[in-house]
This record gives sequence, structure tokens and C-alpha cells, in this order.
Amino acid sequence: GSQRKHRTLAPPARVACAGSLPAAMYDEVELDEGGVGKMQAGFSRTWQIWMDKAAPHTAPRWAATVFIMLAYCLRVYLINGWYIITYGLGIYALNLLIGFLSPATDPETEGPTLPTSKDDEFRPFVRRLPEFKFWYGLTKAFCVAFCMTFFSLFNIPVFWPILLMYFFALFFLTMKRQIKHMIKYKYVPFSFGKAKYKGKEGEGGSRSAE
Repeated sequence: GSQRKHRTLAPPARVACAGSLPAAMYDEVELDEGGVGKMQAGFSRTWQIWMDKAAPHTAPRWAATVFIMLAYCLRVYLINGWYIITYGLGIYALNLLIGFLSPATDPETEGPTLPTSKDDEFRPFVRRLPEFKFWYGLTKAFCVAFCMTFFSLFNIPVFWPILLMYFFALFFLTMKRQIKHMIKYKYVPFSFGKAKYKGKEGEGGSRSAE
């Protein structure tokens, strides 16, 4: 009697063939993670659609970012605290700026990839950090920092003038090194005044300058 009871409690998957066991295991994973996975995939698709729509609108994007930056500065001024968050935010923004101003390929290690004279073939400046990623990273950083100011855990007491002086010194030294790099390898990380090709009706294209 006890042996028959044990047989009835055994799950059918135990006596199934070996080839059907992995399929049952995969089915259980899909049932456990299907709901969360679908929600995450749907959110990612929606977010990507909005990012794709915002990508061509450079001026409105940066206008919104400036508004967020001003809102953060105003909040920090009014609450008179959370200076360590502001310092970390400044360091992160400086790193993003250096990536935005730097070429994708370093001419110091990979050779000259940019034109060094007016007779060289025109090659556009390719950034190590594209403009959209620079905007997105900067905006996200300010939004995260703004939310962190609502938690007293991050309000570490510091003497903010020292942090401010240290940040300005770091900013000056970093930008000085970046400008020397630009002068040494003769590149400008902006498109103002650079030659471009514009197509015309009936012609293959003509070279013009902005």
C-alpha cells in the first residue's frame, strides 16, 4: 500500500523520456519570466521610439536639458546642501565633455586620421562620444542627481568652497590638456566653417563651405 502511494505522488516528468525534460524546463522559465520580460521589452521599444523621434530635434532637446540643469541648480541653492552630489555630477559631466571633444580614433596611437593641411582630402570629424549620447548621458545624470537630493542619506556635510576650487582646477587642467591635443594634431571638434558637399539639380554635387 505504501509503495502504490509513492508511485501516485511521483511527477509525470520524472518518468518521461530524457529528450522531453529540457523542453519542460524551458517552458517553466518562459512561464516564470514571460510577464516581466514582455513588460521590459515593451518599455524598451517605447523608449527607443521616443528617443528616435527626439534625435533630429537638437535645439529642443538641449533647451529641455538646460531647463533641467537650471532646476537642479536652483534646488541645490534653496536647500543649501547635497554638495557632494553636485561635485560628482560635475566630474561626470566633465568626462562626457572630454569624450564629446575627442576624436573616435586617437591620432597619437593610431596615426593621423584627420586632414593636416588644406590640400588634404576632407574627412569629417568623428567624435568618440556622439552628440546624442552626450546629451542623453548629461540629461540622465542631472535627473538622477535631482532625485538624489530628496534623500538625506546623500547629504554628506562638506566644505563646498574647497570642492568648488578643486573642480575648477581639475576643469582647467583637463581642458588645457585637451586644447594642447587639438593644437598638436590640428583638429577642431566642430563643424563650423568646414567644407561640405551639396548636391544640385543636374549636377553631381559641388563643394561649398558654410
